[in-house]
Amino acid sequence: MTNVAFIGLGVMGFPMAGHLKRAGHDVVVYNRTGVVAARWTAEHGGRSEPSPRAAARGRDLVFACVGNDDDLRSVCLGDEGAFAGMDRGAVFIDHTTASANVARELAGEAALKGVGFVDAPVSGGQAGAENGKLTVMCGGGADDYARAEPAIAAYARACRLMGPVGAGQLTKMVNQICIAGLVQALSEGVRFAEAAGLDPKQVIDVISKGAAQSWQMENRHETMIARQFDFGFAVDWMRKDLAICLDEARRNGAPLPVTALVDQFYRDVQAKGGGRFDTSSLITRL
Repeated sequence: MTNVAFIGLGVMGFPMAGHLKRAGHDVVVYNRTGVVAARWTAEHGGRSEPSPRAAARGRDLVFACVGNDDDLRSVCLGDEGAFAGMDRGAVFIDHTTASANVARELAGEAALKGVGFVDAPVSGGQAGAENGKLTVMCGGGADDYARAEPAIAAYARACRLMGPVGAGQLTKMVNQICIAGLVQALSEGVRFAEAAGLDPKQVIDVISKGAAQSWQMENRHETMIARQFDFGFAVDWMRKDLAICLDEARRNGAPLPVTALVDQFYRDVQAKGGGRFDTSSLITRL
């Protein structure tokens, strides 16, 4: 059992913190909206604290899963931030999908306080978090990762150290770049099948047994055909992630023509009121 804190109880953090508790860890939570923290403690036990600093005090590991770079800075830094409450030798594990720059910035701040830092964005969505089957991509020092990994195992089916701080976020960017292209291609394929007078379900059943197969095809084709999108990973969040990818590409010189185009397509979905739709809603443009 490890003394841990979990900061951020959104659709991902809420079940992830629950898996830590069920795995036998002593869990303290903090959430900006206190009623959510109260609901978590009512469901899982443990206790909540009124600030990140209070939640992090005396904890061996402190986890966070919040919205973006600025949210992450707000829960880490300042008099009431987690770093102010953490003991020397503790490790901060960030599951937010954020920029590699903010990971390096916060790792530097943590080091000044003798605190370790691991950037550890996840893939698998809400279902993966609820089922404890997330893929976790980590950046940081080997010793910090070794301390964090046994606890991360409570909700991960795969977890790997990809390199120094920032490498986890860079790997997650690759993940989102690949997903963007796959979802657009699947949207075009389904719409083409419909326009050609084919049964799109039969088409997918056949081609999913071959080289075209993907997670998106297996898990999203039926709801895409039915035009059902009130679930899953929201377009608003995907655009946030793609903005991070495109910004990093401008910095490192990697060409992302398809990603940039799909980002514009997601903007079109937002403009039609689909910001909270699942990312498979790209087909609505077609």
